[in-house]
Amino acid sequence: MSIEYAIIVKNKTRLESLIERFNTKAQARFYIERLGGDFADYEAEHETFQIALNTLQARLSRIIKYKIVERVYVPSFIFSENYIIIVIGQDGLVANTAKYSRGLPMVAVNPDKKRFDGVLLPFNTADFADGVESVISGNYNAKTMRFAEARLNDGQRLLAFNDLFIGASSHISARYIISYNSKVEEQSSSGLIVSTPAGSTGWLSSVFNMAYGITGLFEKNLLLKQPRLNPDELLFAVREPFQSIRSQIGITSGLLNQDSILKLESLMPAHGVIFSDGIESDFLTFNSGAIATIGLAQETANLVTHPN
Repeated sequence: MSIEYAIIVKNKTRLESLIERFNTKAQARFYIERLGGDFADYEAEHETFQIALNTLQARLSRIIKYKIVERVYVPSFIFSENYIIIVIGQDGLVANTAKYSRGLPMVAVNPDKKRFDGVLLPFNTADFADGVESVISGNYNAKTMRFAEARLNDGQRLLAFNDLFIGASSHISARYIISYNSKVEEQSSSGLIVSTPAGSTGWLSSVFNMAYGITGLFEKNLLLKQPRLNPDELLFAVREPFQSIRSQIGITSGLLNQDSILKLESLMPAHGVIFSDGIESDFLTFNSGAIATIGLAQETANLVTHPN
């Protein structure tokens, strides 16, 4: 099917969010500077992003018709099969958009290489057109990435490009029954993270960094090793498991693949949640009676890479 339209997905800059909150730029400046912050950094970030966005639009207009969709509207936007998606922003925006992309090709653009690592942003404003043109021609390279899935016993489900969080919505202990590889136990913890390969450089890497730092106080000459997952694997980690008369710590991490699943039964009368990719507003309620099955989803994301 021929590509007829490009959808540019963007998010508000920090400056735009501040102005939206305080009504004017002057009031936003007063708030930040009164607290000792550097308002110039907000302005510089915004200016760099706008230059990148304007450059992208100018170059894209010579290739294909397009429209801009703000991140907040992505969950309700209907992506047609003849669209190409162009994401300009941080890695998190790629993850948030991918869940609703329906497998369409996504060209991810880093607007500010000095500010953003861009693990999921292979293109910049100087070369993104190569990716767009390769998709239009039907001869493009792409990295296919599997989603993680949380499915509840009432039929609801939630996809995650980077990671799922299962736990309490506030800073209280999450209580649940965990089942993995024929083992079952009751746990009390700060919740679980389930990471995809794409998310292994994000939240999951922070868990590894914390474990390494604490263990390093007592064990010398440790080498920090970050997780490396195969394309069809997920890794789950229990955060801060607590051992007591009722709660155990026998299941703290594990790998999930096509042949293995993780099941969690909530023991929380209230405040239990499952959310994905760091977006707390995109969640499932996980209170008493809810049973979540965690595993690989059938859906995939289609992230365009540089042509050979």
